[in-house]
Amino acid sequence: MADFLTYEQSGVNIDANDEMVDRIQASIQSTLGPRVIDLPGGFAGLFRLDYDEKIFKKNYKNPVLVACTDGVGSKVLVARDMKKFDTIGFDLVAMNVNDMLVLGATPLFFLDYLALHKLEPARVAELVESIASACKTADCALIGGETAEMPDIYKKDDFDMAGFAVGVVERTRIINGSKTEPGDIILGLASTGLHSNGFALARNICFKKLGLKVDEKIAELDNKSIGEVLLAPTKIYVRSVVRLLGHYRVKQIIHAMAHITGGGLPGNVPRVLPADCDAVIDKSAWQIPPIFNFLQKNGPVTEEEMFRVFNMGIGFILIVSPDFADSIKEQLARAGETVYNLGIIARGSGKVIIKS
Repeated sequence: MADFLTYEQSGVNIDANDEMVDRIQASIQSTLGPRVIDLPGGFAGLFRLDYDEKIFKKNYKNPVLVACTDGVGSKVLVARDMKKFDTIGFDLVAMNVNDMLVLGATPLFFLDYLALHKLEPARVAELVESIASACKTADCALIGGETAEMPDIYKKDDFDMAGFAVGVVERTRIINGSKTEPGDIILGLASTGLHSNGFALARNICFKKLGLKVDEKIAELDNKSIGEVLLAPTKIYVRSVVRLLGHYRVKQIIHAMAHITGGGLPGNVPRVLPADCDAVIDKSAWQIPPIFNFLQKNGPVTEEEMFRVFNMGIGFILIVSPDFADSIKEQLARAGETVYNLGIIARGSGKVIIKS
């Protein structure tokens, strides 16, 4: 009699997937608002964009959907080595919703994709719980996802993740940088560390060159472990910025915004600058967090390369009308942000000038 092969013998455990689905249901349900049409066991998520019910404070006259996708890069390797999975999903959501926020969009819903060597329900549940936590912080719904068990592609304990977000903005309220002009003020919102960029260089310095263990404590980093510092979750700026935008429904005094990701200030700010404007930034306007100084010293890495790779302590910028800069700064500070006056927009050629 023939020996019949099973899916599990080939490396995929359907029962583990069913257990994982059961474990994550509560986390997913906690993110669902009244626009979500709950469909247990559905093949796709359902989301009502706009309809005439008094339950909603805001409907849209001319809505434009905003969509983006991103991952967290090799930060997943630090999470793997730390065996710590309760924050990396937060990074995944943050990288997406902060990108759409640049356009003035409000996040609506999020979907995740997890790929791994072996499906361990408890570990996946921890990842999804961190995604759900971030969705609640960003006021968006986690309406779907996919978990792929692929032992032939991923090595033992390896995993990767990607996220997909959809938001909405009124067409007349899209912020694209076109109103930016000389004299505008550049405000910067503090980051919580590396966020989710530059990890190839950071890991090279910490683990290859210095030979550190992820749990090794570093005196100059407040005696925290290097893994703990590197895994600090990416900050989500949605609530504070969306609330700010809501205060200016007629006047368009926020002329541009940028999420400071890979490429740093020099690589991201020009994406929202007119061709005839420069962003003149004073690097003495904020204190660069210790992790960046640690990486620069131990590389060693040139200052130019540091600013080109890392956010250097600034995770998000707003370019605003000078007449409203102080008020905007105060509003953001009241919302819990650490805000710096980074510099000014000057006539130029669409680049960032970082001054000492």
